[in-house]
Amino acid sequence: QVHLVESGGGLVQPGGSLRLSCAASGSIFSLNAMGWYRQAPGKQRELVAAITSGGNTNYADSVKGRFTISRDNAKNTVSLQMNSLQPEDTAVYFCHAVERRWGYESNYWGQGTRVTVSS
Repeated sequence: QVHLVESGGGLVQPGGSLRLSCAASGSIFSLNAMGWYRQAPGKQRELVAAITSGGNTNYADSVKGRFTISRDNAKNTVSLQMNSLQPEDTAVYFCHAVERRWGYESNYWGQGTRVTVSS
């Protein structure tokens, strides 16, 4: 089993910054992709950013230019630097990882960390 634990959430004023971190532990073979999703009250969970083991990245249009995702393959960690935060960024942010082995795919989720952007 792979376990994901997030940290770094909190309360921040509009225009401020936060850095989220996620650490994977347990029986890890290879995490082909890691990323961040978020879910606001009354809305569906949406992809914020993702990064492959090769370093390819993908961002939601709403966060391009403001958020940056990075990972350390050796440490099995992924981070999300969030700048110029706005109230619409308020949500619970979830770490996500995909593991592919012998043609099978497994998905893992963290417990979530809350981000609140308010004055």
